[in-house]
This record gives sequence, structure tokens and C-alpha cells, in this order.
Amino acid sequence: MGNVALKGIDTDTKPGHRSRAIAASLDDLGLDETSKAGRDVTLPRAGGEGRHPSQRILFVTPEIADFVKVGGLGDVSSALPRALAAHHDIRILIPAYREVLNSALNVRRVGRLPAHAALPACELGEMTCADGMVIYVLLCPELYEREGGPYGTGPGGYGSGGWEDNDIRFARLSLAAAQIAAGQAGLDWQPQLLHLNDWTCGLAPAYLEWMGRQVPSVFTIHNLAYQGLFDRSRCTALGIPESAFHIEGIEYYGRLSFMKAGIVYASHVTTVSATYAQEITTPEFGCGLEGLLCCKAQQGRLSGIPNGIDDSWDPRTDAHLVQAFSANDWRGKRANADYVRHRFGLAPSAGPLFAMVSRMVHQKGVDLVIDAAPSIVQAGGQLVFIGSGERRVEQQLDRLAERYPGAVATYIGFDEYEARCIYAGSDFLLMPSRFEPCGLSQMYAQRFGSLPIAHRTGGLADTIEDGVTGFLFEGANLANFMRAIQQAFSVYHSTELFYAMRRAAMTGRYHWRQSIAPYTQLYRRICNEAGVEVRQAG
Repeated sequence: MGNVALKGIDTDTKPGHRSRAIAASLDDLGLDETSKAGRDVTLPRAGGEGRHPSQRILFVTPEIADFVKVGGLGDVSSALPRALAAHHDIRILIPAYREVLNSALNVRRVGRLPAHAALPACELGEMTCADGMVIYVLLCPELYEREGGPYGTGPGGYGSGGWEDNDIRFARLSLAAAQIAAGQAGLDWQPQLLHLNDWTCGLAPAYLEWMGRQVPSVFTIHNLAYQGLFDRSRCTALGIPESAFHIEGIEYYGRLSFMKAGIVYASHVTTVSATYAQEITTPEFGCGLEGLLCCKAQQGRLSGIPNGIDDSWDPRTDAHLVQAFSANDWRGKRANADYVRHRFGLAPSAGPLFAMVSRMVHQKGVDLVIDAAPSIVQAGGQLVFIGSGERRVEQQLDRLAERYPGAVATYIGFDEYEARCIYAGSDFLLMPSRFEPCGLSQMYAQRFGSLPIAHRTGGLADTIEDGVTGFLFEGANLANFMRAIQQAFSVYHSTELFYAMRRAAMTGRYHWRQSIAPYTQLYRRICNEAGVEVRQAG
């Protein structure tokens, strides 16, 4: 078949640098299975030559995929500490949500944390995972044992669906981290460094400052758009000194900001991609904090360290898939595509299968996909959506599926099994995000031979090689998105080139091993600056 014209798009359009896929030689793209070994960055394990400094690190997070997950932070919190554990004594702190307590792991009470202002006293439990990872759980039934998500009952628990006492709930988590670091928990283990994640942990370095404790900390911004903003009147209840409420402290346009507290008081701020680290210093992406972040960057205290994926994302061994496959055997991928079509009520088709695996919110550009859907269907493509989010968006997706039965399918909710099969069965993953700090979906899709079509922003720009492992477009608008989709259709019908791009995507994965060295260097640097002795592992 020749190129398939999409409604409203000139098939003769040549989108500049995006046409690299059409011009690239197949030899340049035809990477074999063995090439992936050269793309992963590995470090020697603790001990022997190349020994690495080993710190005691407390990794603090509001979610972890082992028990409760809302988005990418849950995956990061499960995988990154495990990757670092070969080189550091790292332990995790999370709230004791109902899902955590209902897990098969035994919780052993090991400490007690004193009250502060309106933040209640609570106990500290300890769980040990099968792989040896130690997880501390913050036992406070009145704050954490509830029906709903980690943040509330709404889509992802944000906005109007968030718990009304989220300021208390996550100030308590932050305070717990500070108290453990200050040696006030009664544990036989005390961290030398805190690694804190997003606004929910933002007060931890501030509490340490107000205690007069000099414990170094890394504060990672996963999404600057969610800042943890509360009324100034809440300062007293949270034990925040009045002297801290000013423009160089926690004050943000007359309100208190947990996110700003983390940025101001942490030893170092990281984001989850190099491009996003630069973007958030600009008014377009800085959410009103770009000035502060520019200062951090100028001080050498802002950097981007990309996320990765773990070994479970391997189409040759993933037990979630209907049939395994590799970059040289597409029968298994076709079997997964057949399953997805059957499972979601799509008609048998020889055309491309497009997927969107995402939170269904404005940030993710779902509206652009909805607007592009009629042209995709008209050109012979099919779409499957999986995820949940804003109710208005969910309703639009349901109406789209009703309008195009057999060509568009929607699954409101999330299921890990189905999501992995969709990655494995789809030909293209749609990610027209308006901004994307890192993104994991594009990495999952690439590993499973699904080529991402994405807005050139944040981590998408850093992890997709345009025309080689996927397609990037400039500007989050429908016209540019449609041009990238047109290019994807053209490549799909150029079979050899399509398979070559698939192989390139599958062998060029980003692994958590690539994050170990930069995090280790960062930990060592800020510990040295704080005068914390770092022992050699082994």
C-alpha cells in the first residue's frame, strides 16, 4: 500500500528534521538484540575495585507501586531505591495506607514519633520485602487508613477530589522523615541523607532547618504543576514558624507552598529529565517558581537525572503478555495485538493500532487525540485508550468510542496486565503531552516495539530519537500532531523501515542503571558539603 492521506493533512508535507525516518538508511536503524548491552550503563557492585561511597539514605515517597500507585512516581519509588541498593544502605518511608497494611508483608512496630503542633504522634512500622528492601511505614490510622487513593477520592486525588486534611497528612509524613533523620524515632538506624519526592515531602528539609539539624537532602520534582498550596492560616497547625512565611521561605503569592519549601530548604533539587530541568526555569513551565529555580540552577543546585525502567519490561520474558516476542520475531507482537482487539471490541484490521496509556487529563493532550481520532479512523487506524482522570475527559472518550464502534475502544480505569498487553500489541503510542517532566510510558512502549508519537518537551525530547525510535513534533497543537501521525502512517506502510524503527526502539532502552552514577555522585557531593562522613562500600 502507498501512503494513506489523513483528512486535513497534505501528504506531500515534508516536516523538516522530522523526516529523518524516511531518509535514514535501514542499515543505520537495523540494530540487533546484542546492541542493547552497549547502551546500558552498569557500575561494579559494592566491594572490590571501583568501590562506591555508601550512604545511609531514607527515600521518602507518598506512593510506591508495590502497594499503591497513582502515576509514574509510584513506579519510580519502587524501582529507583532498588537500583541504588546495590551501592547504598537505602530504605523507604511511606504512609501506612490501607493497601499497605493489607499486603502479605508483616509489619513490625519499631519506633514512635512525637507530636508537633496539630500533627499527631504516631508509630513507625517496618516491613521487609522479599528482595530485602526495608520499608518504614508511618502508622497513623486517622490520617492514612481510608477508602480512596493516597491523595483523595477524585481523579488521582488532586484538585476538588483531594482530602481536606492533606496539609496535615503530608506535613506529618515530612515531619516523620525529619524526626527519623534527627534520631528522634528510637530506631537503631539513622539516615545520613534524605531523598524526598514531590510536594508531599516538601516540608521535610524545612522541619530539619527549624530543628537546627544539618542533614543533607535531595528534593526531586516529578511534576511542578502540583505544588501543595494551602492557606496561610494553616501554618500554626503545621508547626511552621511565622518567620518562615516570606518570599524567600514558604510563601507563594500569599499562600504556603509545600513544593516551594522543598526547593528552598533542600540541599539540592533534581528533576526527572535534563530538558525539564531547563524548562522549569522559564515562565512557560516554571509555574511561578521559575525565578527561584533559576537561582538554584545558577548556584549549581538544580539538575536533571532521567528516570528509567527495570528488567520486568522485557517482551521476551514478561509474564503479563499473551505471547512473548523479540525484535526479530513479530509473531508474539501480532498475538498481543489480536488479544487487544478482541479484548476491547475492536474489529480485525490490517491497519495500525494506536494506543494512549495515560492519566486522562488536560496536561496529557487527550483533547488533541480526541480531535485527531476521526482522521486516524478514516485512514484505517484504530485507537485504544486506558486510564482515568477528569470526568469530563472520560465522558468525551466514552462518546468517541460510541461514535466509532469497532475502531475506538476506551477502558476507564487502570489494569497493569491490560496496560502491558496494550504496549505490546500497539503499533504507536500517542503522547501529545503539553509538558512531561520525564514520562515512563514512552520507554515502556519503545521496549515493547510501539513507536511513540510525542510532543517535543521534557523527558519525551530526551528519550525519543525523532525518526529513529519514534516521532516528535513541535508545539502542542493539532496541526503539528497530525503531521506526525501522517508520518507514522507513511512509515507503517514502508514495512522494512517500520520494522527497523521498531528494532531501534526496542534495543535503545533507558534503564535505572543509568541513574546510579549521577545519584551516587550527587549524594557524595552534598554529604561532603555538609561534613557528613561517607564510608566506602565493601
